Amino acid sequence: MFRAVLRTQWRWTRTALLAGAVAGFAIPILSVRHAGEAGLDAMGARHLIASVERWSVAYPLLAAALAVAAALGTWGADHRGRHVYALSLPISRWRFAALRLTAGATLLLLPVAAVWIGAEAAALTAHVPAGLETYPAALALRFALALLVAYTMMFAIAAGTARSGGLVLAALALLLVGQVM
Repeated sequence: MFRAVLRTQWRWTRTALLAGAVAGFAIPILSVRHAGEAGLDAMGARHLIASVERWSVAYPLLAAALAVAAALGTWGADHRGRHVYALSLPISRWRFAALRLTAGATLLLLPVAAVWIGAEAAALTAHVPAGLETYPAALALRFALALLVAYTMMFAIAAGTARSGGLVLAALALLLVGQVM
């Protein structure tokens, strides 16, 4: 049963997952593309850190975009079909939802692996000044955790009705606007 759910979700979300994998591979490489151009002095280290800081916002944005695409892709067909297919299966609703959640989390390993490989490639090709270290596995692990948290939140929102999902998203948007102000 899990393999069938995994295959179906791959068909529904593969475009977003592949685009996210390409972006996840590119972000670490782009963040250190100027490493070593300014030399290995203290000023070069500051420029490198500033470049990495400018690109660091891309990781949570990518995680959020992938989470939204994966969650909406997972439940989109059920919403269009009024959940008739899910309710006609010979398994309980909670087990079907758990299968879908697990299949989506499994598919999200592709962008996580792309971030890890991109970070490894960036660490190998960048000329890092003395005193600075690279941690590509830690970067990939943090991205994986952010992606998993965002995906589970969006999965829970997308599993409900469109109205309840809209209300939850509107409340989250108001909360974010309130935090910014």
